[in-house]
Amino acid sequence: MPLPFLAADRDFDSTTSDASLPHAGADQWRRPYRLGPQRVAVSALALLLSAYLLISALIIAIAGTVSAAGATLVIAAVSIAFSLRVLRMGIWVSPRGLRRVGLLSTKTLRWREIERVSTVQQPVRWLGLPRTVQGQSIHIEPRRGEPLRPLLTDHSADFLSRRKAFERAADVLEAWAAEHRH
Repeated sequence: MPLPFLAADRDFDSTTSDASLPHAGADQWRRPYRLGPQRVAVSALALLLSAYLLISALIIAIAGTVSAAGATLVIAAVSIAFSLRVLRMGIWVSPRGLRRVGLLSTKTLRWREIERVSTVQQPVRWLGLPRTVQGQSIHIEPRRGEPLRPLLTDHSADFLSRRKAFERAADVLEAWAAEHRH
């Protein structure tokens, strides 16, 4: 009896499906791609730090002052909120529009406000840092106003070293735009 979920050598990209789950509502916001390992690792490290902070807050509360324990508890809560927001960051789509969730802000565009979604070859930021490399990005051209920052790049935390996943996500976003823009 093969147990592929226990094998470390299985090909994760070939078994993944972009089809939505049967219980997912048709009108809910969904991410058209899977999270990258870098983003999950950052979030896991932040949660690990918050676990240590929560334990130290308990020890400080028992042995020391309540105000110091409260300050440590607040830092742990901020760390937990940060890790959850890092996991939430990215592009979300629904029949209503396209939503870009950042670390501190969220911007939503209705499909009727979007002129075109396209993949462009250009210099892109490597993992969001100031260093740029040649790569691909997904651009949105709104009907009015100035073009938005690139939505996704093939060198972001979700797609670094996962070119096929980026191409699949770009195709899915372009298909959503073509289907719901009219």
